[in-house]
Amino acid sequence: MFLVGLSGGIASGKSSVVQVFRDLGCAVIEVDAIAHEVVKPGYPAYHHIVQAFGHEILLENGEINHQALGSIIFHYSEKLKLLNAITHPEIHKEMLKQGIMKYLVQRYRYVIWDITLLFETKAMLRFLKHTVVVYCDPQTQLSRLMQRNGLSREEAEERIAARLPFEEKRQLAWHILDNSGEWEVTRPQTLHLHSQLEDSLDFLPLRLRLFTTFVGLIYLFSQHLLF
Repeated sequence: MFLVGLSGGIASGKSSVVQVFRDLGCAVIEVDAIAHEVVKPGYPAYHHIVQAFGHEILLENGEINHQALGSIIFHYSEKLKLLNAITHPEIHKEMLKQGIMKYLVQRYRYVIWDITLLFETKAMLRFLKHTVVVYCDPQTQLSRLMQRNGLSREEAEERIAARLPFEEKRQLAWHILDNSGEWEVTRPQTLHLHSQLEDSLDFLPLRLRLFTTFVGLIYLFSQHLLF
Protein backbone atom coordinates (compact mmCIF):
# COMPACT_ATOMS: atom_id res chain seq x y z
CA MET A 1 0.00 0.00 0.00
CA PHE A 2 1.15 3.53 -0.71
CA LEU A 3 -0.19 6.99 0.07
CA VAL A 4 -1.42 9.60 -2.41
CA GLY A 5 -1.87 13.21 -1.36
CA LEU A 6 -4.71 15.00 -3.14
CA SER A 7 -5.03 18.77 -2.95
CA GLY A 8 -6.29 21.74 -4.92
CA GLY A 9 -6.95 25.44 -4.75
CA ILE A 10 -10.07 26.98 -3.34
CA ALA A 11 -13.01 26.49 -5.77
CA SER A 12 -10.91 24.20 -7.97
CA GLY A 13 -13.35 21.27 -7.82
CA LYS A 14 -11.33 18.98 -5.55
CA SER A 15 -14.43 17.66 -3.79
CA SER A 16 -15.90 16.47 -7.10
CA VAL A 17 -12.67 14.64 -7.92
CA VAL A 18 -12.63 13.00 -4.48
CA GLN A 19 -16.18 11.78 -5.07
CA VAL A 20 -15.09 10.05 -8.27
CA PHE A 21 -12.42 8.15 -6.35
CA ARG A 22 -15.01 7.20 -3.72
CA ASP A 23 -17.41 5.96 -6.41
CA LEU A 24 -14.58 3.78 -7.74
CA GLY A 25 -14.27 2.17 -4.32
CA CYS A 26 -10.99 3.82 -3.41
CA ALA A 27 -9.90 4.37 0.17
CA VAL A 28 -10.08 8.07 1.03
CA ILE A 29 -9.07 9.69 4.30
CA GLU A 30 -10.40 13.23 4.69
CA VAL A 31 -7.66 14.94 6.65
CA ASP A 32 -9.67 18.16 6.88
CA ALA A 33 -12.50 16.29 8.63
CA ILE A 34 -10.01 14.73 11.04
CA ALA A 35 -8.53 18.18 11.67
CA HIS A 36 -11.97 19.39 12.78
CA GLU A 37 -12.50 16.31 14.92
CA VAL A 38 -9.26 16.56 16.94
CA VAL A 39 -10.12 20.08 18.12
CA LYS A 40 -13.40 19.05 19.72
CA PRO A 41 -13.79 19.15 23.51
CA GLY A 42 -12.15 16.15 25.13
CA TYR A 43 -9.25 15.91 22.70
CA PRO A 44 -5.77 17.04 23.86
CA ALA A 45 -5.49 19.56 21.03
CA TYR A 46 -8.66 21.33 22.21
CA HIS A 47 -7.17 22.20 25.59
CA HIS A 48 -3.89 23.39 24.07
CA ILE A 49 -5.72 25.62 21.59
CA VAL A 50 -7.83 27.23 24.31
CA GLN A 51 -4.71 27.86 26.35
CA ALA A 52 -2.94 29.41 23.37
CA PHE A 53 -5.78 31.48 21.90
CA GLY A 54 -8.00 32.18 24.90
CA HIS A 55 -11.64 31.48 25.73
CA GLU A 56 -12.72 34.24 23.31
CA ILE A 57 -12.60 31.69 20.47
CA LEU A 58 -15.22 29.43 22.10
CA LEU A 59 -18.91 29.19 21.31
CA GLU A 60 -21.52 29.14 24.07
CA ASN A 61 -21.57 25.32 24.02
CA GLY A 62 -17.81 25.22 24.65
CA GLU A 63 -16.80 24.16 21.15
CA ILE A 64 -14.25 26.13 19.16
CA ASN A 65 -15.63 28.86 16.93
CA HIS A 66 -13.81 28.01 13.70
CA GLN A 67 -14.78 31.29 12.11
CA ALA A 68 -13.22 33.28 14.97
CA LEU A 69 -10.12 31.09 15.03
CA GLY A 70 -9.84 31.27 11.25
CA SER A 71 -9.96 35.06 11.37
CA ILE A 72 -7.00 35.09 13.77
CA ILE A 73 -4.77 32.74 11.82
CA PHE A 74 -5.71 34.41 8.52
CA HIS A 75 -4.23 37.72 9.68
CA TYR A 76 -1.29 36.45 11.77
CA SER A 77 1.00 33.88 10.19
CA GLU A 78 2.74 33.10 13.48
CA LYS A 79 -0.63 32.10 14.94
CA LEU A 80 -1.14 29.69 12.05
CA LYS A 81 2.24 28.09 12.77
CA LEU A 82 1.27 27.74 16.43
CA LEU A 83 -2.06 26.12 15.55
CA ASN A 84 -0.35 23.69 13.17
CA ALA A 85 2.20 22.74 15.84
CA ILE A 86 -0.68 21.87 18.17
CA THR A 87 -2.93 20.02 15.76
CA HIS A 88 -0.62 18.17 13.35
CA PRO A 89 0.63 15.51 15.82
CA GLU A 90 -2.97 14.73 16.83
CA ILE A 91 -4.09 14.60 13.21
CA HIS A 92 -1.34 12.09 12.39
CA LYS A 93 -2.43 9.86 15.28
CA GLU A 94 -6.07 9.89 14.18
CA MET A 95 -5.14 9.15 10.58
CA LEU A 96 -3.34 6.02 11.71
CA LYS A 97 -6.20 5.00 14.00
CA GLN A 98 -9.06 5.68 11.60
CA GLY A 99 -7.79 4.40 8.32
CA ILE A 100 -4.26 3.55 7.40
CA MET A 101 -3.95 0.30 9.36
CA LYS A 102 -7.43 -0.79 8.34
CA TYR A 103 -6.75 -0.22 4.64
CA LEU A 104 -3.38 -1.94 4.92
CA VAL A 105 -5.00 -5.08 6.31
CA GLN A 106 -7.66 -4.94 3.57
CA ARG A 107 -4.85 -4.92 0.97
CA TYR A 108 -5.73 -1.70 -0.82
CA ARG A 109 -3.16 -0.74 -3.43
CA TYR A 110 -3.25 2.90 -2.41
CA VAL A 111 -4.96 5.30 -0.02
CA ILE A 112 -5.84 8.90 -0.85
CA TRP A 113 -5.18 11.61 1.70
CA ASP A 114 -7.54 14.47 0.89
CA ILE A 115 -5.62 17.48 2.25
CA THR A 116 -6.55 21.07 1.36
CA LEU A 117 -3.29 22.63 2.58
CA LEU A 118 -0.97 19.80 1.52
CA PHE A 119 1.51 22.05 -0.28
CA GLU A 120 1.12 25.04 2.04
CA THR A 121 2.21 23.21 5.19
CA LYS A 122 4.38 20.52 3.53
CA ALA A 123 4.14 18.62 6.84
CA MET A 124 2.88 15.37 5.29
CA LEU A 125 4.73 15.31 1.99
CA ARG A 126 7.38 12.95 3.35
CA PHE A 127 4.78 10.21 3.81
CA LEU A 128 3.55 10.30 0.21
CA LYS A 129 4.50 8.35 -2.90
CA HIS A 130 2.35 10.49 -5.22
CA THR A 131 0.87 13.97 -5.01
CA VAL A 132 -2.06 15.26 -7.05
CA VAL A 133 -3.33 18.79 -7.51
CA VAL A 134 -6.76 19.64 -8.92
CA TYR A 135 -6.11 22.73 -11.01
CA CYS A 136 -8.15 25.39 -12.74
CA ASP A 137 -7.01 28.58 -14.43
CA PRO A 138 -7.02 31.75 -12.25
CA GLN A 139 -9.93 33.45 -13.98
CA THR A 140 -12.14 30.36 -13.69
CA GLN A 141 -11.16 29.98 -10.05
CA LEU A 142 -12.04 33.59 -9.29
CA SER A 143 -15.38 33.36 -11.08
CA ARG A 144 -16.34 30.10 -9.35
CA LEU A 145 -15.40 31.39 -5.91
CA MET A 146 -17.38 34.63 -6.34
CA GLN A 147 -20.44 32.70 -7.49
CA ARG A 148 -20.18 29.89 -4.95
CA ASN A 149 -19.59 32.04 -1.85
CA GLY A 150 -21.37 35.21 -2.92
CA LEU A 151 -18.18 37.25 -2.63
CA SER A 152 -17.12 40.46 -4.26
CA ARG A 153 -14.16 40.34 -6.62
CA GLU A 154 -11.92 41.94 -3.99
CA GLU A 155 -12.99 39.46 -1.28
CA ALA A 156 -12.44 36.50 -3.59
CA GLU A 157 -9.02 37.73 -4.67
CA GLU A 158 -8.01 38.16 -1.02
CA ARG A 159 -8.96 34.57 -0.19
CA ILE A 160 -7.13 33.19 -3.22
CA ALA A 161 -4.03 35.26 -2.38
CA ALA A 162 -3.94 33.69 1.11
CA ARG A 163 -3.20 30.29 -0.45
CA LEU A 164 -0.15 29.04 -2.30
CA PRO A 165 -0.43 30.03 -5.99
CA PHE A 166 -1.62 27.31 -8.33
CA GLU A 167 1.54 27.52 -10.42
CA GLU A 168 3.67 26.61 -7.40
CA LYS A 169 1.39 23.68 -6.60
CA ARG A 170 1.70 22.49 -10.19
CA GLN A 171 5.47 22.44 -9.81
CA LEU A 172 5.27 20.39 -6.60
CA ALA A 173 2.69 17.83 -7.72
CA TRP A 174 3.37 14.55 -9.50
CA HIS A 175 -0.03 14.58 -11.22
CA ILE A 176 -2.23 17.46 -12.37
CA LEU A 177 -5.98 17.19 -12.99
CA ASP A 178 -7.08 20.21 -15.01
CA ASN A 179 -10.63 21.20 -14.04
CA SER A 180 -10.66 24.52 -15.87
CA GLY A 181 -13.31 23.39 -18.32
CA GLU A 182 -16.29 21.07 -18.37
CA TRP A 183 -16.62 18.18 -15.93
CA GLU A 184 -16.91 15.79 -18.88
CA VAL A 185 -13.22 16.53 -19.51
CA THR A 186 -12.08 16.31 -15.90
CA ARG A 187 -13.73 13.00 -15.01
CA PRO A 188 -11.84 10.94 -17.66
CA GLN A 189 -8.58 12.45 -16.36
CA THR A 190 -9.47 11.20 -12.89
CA LEU A 191 -10.34 7.72 -14.17
CA HIS A 192 -7.03 7.56 -16.05
CA LEU A 193 -5.10 8.57 -12.92
CA HIS A 194 -6.87 5.84 -10.95
CA SER A 195 -5.77 3.29 -13.52
CA GLN A 196 -2.19 4.53 -13.28
CA LEU A 197 -2.17 4.26 -9.51
CA GLU A 198 -3.78 0.82 -9.55
CA ASP A 199 -1.16 -0.43 -12.03
CA SER A 200 1.72 1.06 -10.05
CA LEU A 201 4.08 -1.25 -8.19
CA ASP A 202 4.70 1.31 -5.45
CA PHE A 203 2.73 -0.87 -3.05
CA LEU A 204 5.37 -3.63 -3.16
CA PRO A 205 8.11 -2.18 -0.88
CA LEU A 206 5.82 -1.97 2.14
CA ARG A 207 4.41 -5.46 1.58
CA LEU A 208 7.92 -6.86 1.20
CA ARG A 209 9.01 -5.19 4.44
CA LEU A 210 5.99 -6.61 6.24
CA PHE A 211 6.62 -10.06 4.80
CA THR A 212 10.29 -9.92 5.80
CA THR A 213 9.34 -8.85 9.31
CA PHE A 214 6.80 -11.67 9.54
CA VAL A 215 9.33 -14.28 8.38
CA GLY A 216 11.87 -12.89 10.84
CA LEU A 217 9.44 -13.21 13.72
CA ILE A 218 8.61 -16.80 12.77
CA TYR A 219 12.33 -17.63 12.65
CA LEU A 220 12.97 -16.09 16.07
CA PHE A 221 9.99 -17.92 17.50
CA SER A 222 11.15 -21.25 16.08
CA GLN A 223 14.67 -20.74 17.45
CA HIS A 224 13.19 -20.01 20.85
CA LEU A 225 11.23 -23.30 20.76
CA LEU A 226 14.34 -25.24 19.73
CA PHE A 227 16.44 -23.95 22.59
